[in-house]
Amino acid sequence: MADEDAEGFTQDGYLEDTYVTDLGLTWLASRWEVLDALSEEDARCHLPAGGPVAEWLGFAELAVDEFDRSKAVRLGQDVQRLLRSSLPDETIRRVWLAATHGVFDPSEYGMSAGAWLRRVEQAWLTRVRQDDAAFVPPPPQPVVDEELRRGVLQVIRPVAEPLGLAAGRPAFGVPSTGLVPALERVVTESCADLGFRLFLRAMKAYHVPADRPRLVALGERFGYPRWVVPDGLNDRTD
Repeated sequence: MADEDAEGFTQDGYLEDTYVTDLGLTWLASRWEVLDALSEEDARCHLPAGGPVAEWLGFAELAVDEFDRSKAVRLGQDVQRLLRSSLPDETIRRVWLAATHGVFDPSEYGMSAGAWLRRVEQAWLTRVRQDDAAFVPPPPQPVVDEELRRGVLQVIRPVAEPLGLAAGRPAFGVPSTGLVPALERVVTESCADLGFRLFLRAMKAYHVPADRPRLVALGERFGYPRWVVPDGLNDRTD
């Protein structure tokens, strides 16, 4: 994993942020689109021996190679932001389902959402320590700033109805009922940053029309790379 300088360039001159379209747990959730793009035949050939669980854990390992160290650690931090919060397991499951368009439901494989996140974290950490045996995960550092929390809640509420309907009655995948209250709980009880990214991931998964300028402006307040918010967003046309 390459180091970045203050301008966002890696040591080999690669402008990584140009290609970063998500971070941490929401980057992992976005991998459903990779699987969805495969034909049934390709999917059968592509799926590892351990089935869908092994496939998704492989994505968690891939995050270590996909990003520089400062971004790769976000996966572990996001997991801990949820696990150390007061959120019920079902709330975590709902936001994960929506972020993946209901393509991967841990309960179908006998796991709670928390158990699934712990497996994700372990797969990621094992891969990190192949490169750095002494690596110690940084603390989760959830964003609890009240102004940022209010900012995220304010962009969720105008689209609460269409987003909730889309997630509750999807064309495919497991429905995620009660999504909007679950997202709001992530924002207020866990982390405004992660709650915002989970909201964005759900908006993109269900192609719900969005107020792009407002969301981009909020993403800038969180300091995201430039394409994290707009990539894949359904711009509102009115």
